[in-house]
Amino acid sequence: MDFVKEHLKGDHYTWNEEISLSAFQGQPSRRLFNRFDGYQVLFLINSYGAAAGRIDESTGQKMESLIMHDLPLDARSEISVLNWLKEATATAF
Repeated sequence: MDFVKEHLKGDHYTWNEEISLSAFQGQPSRRLFNRFDGYQVLFLINSYGAAAGRIDESTGQKMESLIMHDLPLDARSEISVLNWLKEATATAF
């Protein structure tokens, strides 16, 4: 199951339609992570899900909460956020 926009609990995200279709495909990169970009948050949650096999809505929302509330400021690239998310979910779930 893909984690989609309607599954997000936060209402603080920006949604740039022009960037969404082309930018957030493939694998996470060293691109700067913006925790307020809804498409980028979805991209990372779904990247985690692809690596883990799949995620359900509840797990995706827990990851969203971790990103919103616990993500360290020094986790700046998509790769570093994904690595942090893997570590954080290992102890949070």
